[in-house]
Amino acid sequence: MSSQDRQDERRQRSTAARLYAVQALFQMEASGQSVERVQREFEDWRIGVETEGEASPEADEALFARILNDAVMWQARIDQMTDRALVARWPIDRIDPVLRAVFRAAGAELVAGKAPPRVIISQYVGVANAFFTEGAETKFVNAVLDHMAREASPDAMS
Repeated sequence: MSSQDRQDERRQRSTAARLYAVQALFQMEASGQSVERVQREFEDWRIGVETEGEASPEADEALFARILNDAVMWQARIDQMTDRALVARWPIDRIDPVLRAVFRAAGAELVAGKAPPRVIISQYVGVANAFFTEGAETKFVNAVLDHMAREASPDAMS
């Protein structure tokens, strides 16, 4: 396997981890389940599992776990950053729960500062596009995440 192939595989696993993290955060909010329970469910029954002859993508499980745990640990800070990025009449608790999960997962990564903000924004715009194919939501996600990234790491966004 070439180094380009390894890099592509690593990128695909990171993208899958982010998608699974958004799904898990949505599930946690919808069901009231703990982060530990949802994480275990995804790792045991969803990530890389074959169902009806079709395999779900493999994921970077360490990144998946880190996003979930950071989103829970810093949820208040992330939600406040998101609120500041939204129009005053649309606080985070009034937006679509899938978008809330996208903002919380991306916010966890922006706060942690382990990946470049532009990469995080690009990845989560792609994740949003997987859920909302019409395009308006992805533009909205891009704008909100850009604002959040500028707040979380102003030097990296200049």
